This record gives sequence, C-alpha cells and structure tokens, in this order.
Amino acid sequence: MNNSQEPNQTNKEQSLQKKGYRPRRSKAKVPQRNRNIGNGYSNGKPTVSFIPLGGVGEVGKNMSVIEYGDDIIVIDAGVKFPGEELLGIDLVIPDISYLVQRVDKIRGIFLTHGHEDHIGALPFVLKQIQVPVYGTKLTLGLVKNKLTEHGLIREAQLHEITADDVVNAGPFQVEFFRVNHSIPDGIGIAIRTPVGLIVHSGDFKLDQTPVDDKVLEFNKLARYGDEGVMLFICDSTNVERQGYTPSERTVGDTFRAVFAKTDSRIIIATFASNVHRIQQVINTAAEFNRKVAVVGRSMVTVVDVSQQLGYLSIPKGMLIELEEVDKLPDHQVTIITTGSQGEPMAALTRMATNNHRQIAIRQGDTVVISATPIPGNEKLVSRTIDNLFRIGADVVYKEVANVHVSGHAAQQEIKLMLNFLRPRYVIPFHGEYRHQATFAKLAQTMGIPDERCIRCNIGERVELNMENAMITGTVDSGSIMVDGIGVGDVGNIVLRDRHHLAHDGVVIAVVTINKEDGTILAGPDLVSRGFVFVREAGDLLGEAKSRVRDALNQKTGKTTEWSILKNLIRDTLNEYFYQKTKRRPIVLPIIMEI
Repeated sequence: MNNSQEPNQTNKEQSLQKKGYRPRRSKAKVPQRNRNIGNGYSNGKPTVSFIPLGGVGEVGKNMSVIEYGDDIIVIDAGVKFPGEELLGIDLVIPDISYLVQRVDKIRGIFLTHGHEDHIGALPFVLKQIQVPVYGTKLTLGLVKNKLTEHGLIREAQLHEITADDVVNAGPFQVEFFRVNHSIPDGIGIAIRTPVGLIVHSGDFKLDQTPVDDKVLEFNKLARYGDEGVMLFICDSTNVERQGYTPSERTVGDTFRAVFAKTDSRIIIATFASNVHRIQQVINTAAEFNRKVAVVGRSMVTVVDVSQQLGYLSIPKGMLIELEEVDKLPDHQVTIITTGSQGEPMAALTRMATNNHRQIAIRQGDTVVISATPIPGNEKLVSRTIDNLFRIGADVVYKEVANVHVSGHAAQQEIKLMLNFLRPRYVIPFHGEYRHQATFAKLAQTMGIPDERCIRCNIGERVELNMENAMITGTVDSGSIMVDGIGVGDVGNIVLRDRHHLAHDGVVIAVVTINKEDGTILAGPDLVSRGFVFVREAGDLLGEAKSRVRDALNQKTGKTTEWSILKNLIRDTLNEYFYQKTKRRPIVLPIIMEI
C-alpha cells in the first residue's frame, strides 16, 4: 500500500502527522452513490463489498456482509428489542432475504461475542440458511442453549475458535484479536481480502485492569496498522462521551463499600450476560462470608454455562437454591437477579410488586441496580426503584453510586484505535445517525477526511477496491418482527391497527337481517372496548344505535349485499363518534342473516 502523502494534503493533516498520526493514503475518491452493483469487479478492478443488514443507524440487530465475487462471509446475527411503538412485538431481527438467495455463496457466520444484539437472531437465521458458525467458547456455549431451545442444535455447524486462530473462508483469510467488553471472550475480526485488510472492532473498550486480566491485544492492532488497513468498521456507541470508559473493577469497589456497611440481605440486579459483573458479586460475597442465590431464567442459564466453561469461578458451597434463602440469617444472603431494566416480567420487577413466587422484598433489604437504563427503559426502571422504596428497601442505583460502567469505548479509546490502525476508510457501526455524525467529526481530528468516513444505511452496498470506496446501490434488507411464534407475519398494517386500537379503542356493531329482503330483524347492538364505558355512555351509544338503524332503514332497494351494509354502518358510526367525541374508534360491523 502506498504510504506517501497526497499533493493536496491540508495544513491541518500535516500538523496532525507531525504529532505522530500517519494515516494510510491513496488517491481515494469521495464515497458516492451510483446504480452499478458490483460482483467482484468494478471497471475491471477487483472489488469487495461491505453490506450492513443491521447495526448501522441503530443500536442492535447487528449483522454485516462482506462479499467478493461468489463468496460471502457474515459477521454477527443479532436482535433488537422493540420500542414502545412496536406494540406486542417480542423481537426485531434482520431481513436476510439477500443471504437466503445466495446461501451457496456463504462461507460462514463469524460471531464477535455473546450478547443478544449479536447472536440473538441466529436461531431464526439458521432455520433458513445452514452454514458454518464460528465463535469463541463462551459465545458458542450461549449459542448452543439458544439452538437447543429452537430444536436446531443437531444440524448446527458450530466451530470453536480462539483469538489466535486463522480461518480460510474462500478468498478471505479471517483472523481474530481479543477485545475487552462487558462479556468475556469478545473478539474483533481482521479479514484479508483481495483488495486489502478489513478490520471489524466488535464491541470493545480498552480496560487496562479487566476482571479476567486479559487486555486487548494491542500488538495485533499495531501489526495491522503497519500492514495497512483498507477499512475499519468501528463501534460508535459511546463516541459522544469524552475521555475513557472506566474499568469494570471500579464497580467492584462499590460492591465492597455496600457489603461492608450492610447487615441485611443484598439483592443485585444486573445484565445476565455481564459475567465479569457477576464474578465481582461472587468475589465480594465470598469476602464477606455470604451465600449467593441466582434468580431469573436468563441469569441462571448464563451462570450455568459460564461456570461449566470456566468463565465463572464460584467457591464450592457458595451457590444456594432459592428455597434456602429464608433459612439463613439476612447478613449471609446475596441474591443476583435479572430485571435491571425494569422489564415487566423480570424477577426484580415482580419482587418489587410482591408478585414473585419465591422471593419477597422486605423492609431493610438493600437492592443494587447495577446497570444504566437502555434508552426507552427509563420509566420502567424509575417505577421499579419507586416500588422498592415504597416497600422499605434501601436502593443503590446509578444516580447515587458508581454501580455500572459501560462496555463500549469512549472518544479517547476510539482515537487510540484509529492511531493504531491508521485506516484508509472508516465506517461507524453500533450507533444511531447522531453517533455516526459525531464519529465523523472525531475522525477528522485524527486526520481522516469527512469523505472517508462512510455513513451508510442498512442495506446499502459499499464497494471497495484498491483505489476508492463508494456506495453503489442497495440490497433487499429491513426489519422482521417476531411476535410469539410468528416470524414476519406482523407488518406495518397490523402495527397501525394496534396503535389505532391502543389510542381510540374498538366498537363492534352487530345487526341481524332478513336474508331475503334485507330488513332488520334485531339490533344494531353495540359493544365497546377501549372507547367508552357502556354504563357511563348510555346516551352516546343509544343515539348511535338509532342512527345506524335509521341509516339501514332508509337504504333504498333493501340490499342484502354485506359489503354495502358494512360500509354504511362504519361510515355512520365514524361520523357520529367523531362529531361527539373527536375520536375515531375502529368500527367492526358484524352482519348475521336469518
């Protein structure tokens, strides 16, 4: 790769280079959009495509495609948890139509770590495409549980890798490097392609004192930078935060302070996947001679898998069953639970409302919520904290103590990665558009021009060759909603109706007519749900019945055509209800013939 400076280099870039930053240079063009969809070659030059199917312009649903000719590799297959606007939806997964149509080209799915937003969609993906899956020991341990639940474990092609392994996948040579995150066994990925090196950071932070003493592999990053990085795909979740993300060990200091001054039961809620946090709770409980009980299905699963695979070290006899909690003195009990996000059915939420079958919060209990609310969950968390205080618990949360640190890199850590890798192009992922925009400004301070920070959308194809990068088109992509056992059967029309029902309610109008001449034999009877309370709105509904009856009686020709009669009922009620209430409930006419 060419290391020479461009003739038109700005004074600002020259100044930055004098300070030690030396980005790789090329005669790169500004990323642009055109209609040419590359298939390995563009204008006679070998071309590699990067296609995000999720994880850009959003937080969650991470899935990326790297394609060269007839070969494809995929990085991650995650879910996104629904916001309040997605009424009744359980999960959101990527649309993988593009992959299903090219399943014979896929050489493997490579997983960066075991969080739901990176592995949660895998069972749904593997039901459609049977391809090899590569991941570290803990990541695959969590994946195996998921695939077993979905009945897919027998057919799954799971391959365990370490940070020292190299996988040859068609024309791609895939290497891995260890990163720090809020779950053990996280990796970044370096992919040697026919047009250059692509580095994917995975979710990362630079923790100089990690709980497992395994620091990020800076030596590999330096080697990649010297080799020359064509494209760096970088975690941008915390790009708005200045400085550095604190070490996970700082939370352990808070735990010790809480345990040291507490003689009551201690209940700690955290993310089930944060194995390092759980380890610190166990270490602190052991230091203060406490037993530990685990509550919540996902928490029990992660603790079991992590302990079996050697990622959790638990002294013999420390773990107890929930039935044993009430048999011990309060000062010997610690409970680790789910529910740090105030989820309605999570263990802590049910405890806070006295609805848990086995554990009830008592006055004097100390509850530590060791997490920061995910955007959108603030009200749920606040309600849980309020309920705990009402019961008489002492609650420790982020506003009053250092009970949580992020697993994502802040600005100085991102700068350090850019300095190590010196990429020609960067693509921020794992962030909304504001994160992408902030990342671009940060990259400019590091000597990377704005045109080389590619802010792409889901489904856009970014083509790279040895000279330039450009957005050349789009592929089939989007979001698939999972509702119960239904996958993709809930779309915009169903969601629109759910919103309509939630805001305005429904009125059912039942009419019985003579099959021969269409005269009314009974009704109309009106049933209201979520619109008005029948007993308090007798006059409103009584007048509505009269108007429907008059409209039907005045209908000339005495038609028995159902569609005409239904539209007449619907229009009459819609007009009347809006006139009287300024609301438009969903009107469902039901016509019975005799």
